[in-house]
Amino acid sequence: MSKTALILLAHGARDPEWSAPMRRVWLAIQAQRPGQRIGLAFLEFIKPDLPESVAMLRAEGIDRIIIVPLFLAQGGHLKKGVPLLIDEFRRQHPQVSFELTAPVGEADEVIRAMTAHILSITDE
Repeated sequence: MSKTALILLAHGARDPEWSAPMRRVWLAIQAQRPGQRIGLAFLEFIKPDLPESVAMLRAEGIDRIIIVPLFLAQGGHLKKGVPLLIDEFRRQHPQVSFELTAPVGEADEVIRAMTAHILSITDE
């Protein structure tokens, strides 16, 4: 039986407070899916990074890892850097299924939520 985990992947920043919204999303998902293994990883500056997160999940026997970018859109990291990392993970762990989803910012639900929030700022 396959053991699946999610890794929420964020960019990272030098200011540790920057990660607060991503941690809130991570905690909210954990609260709604207490039996699901959910990781949070960063590309730069904040730990754990993606290779550390993959290693932790592999140590737990996870054999399917879905990486969900907490990005608004696809840029260089998601078009080049992250796929290269995933290719390396696949070479290192051929028995593991690695999947990369579209960035959350491209989801219709997220676009609607951002639109509603922005429009609510000017509502009187």
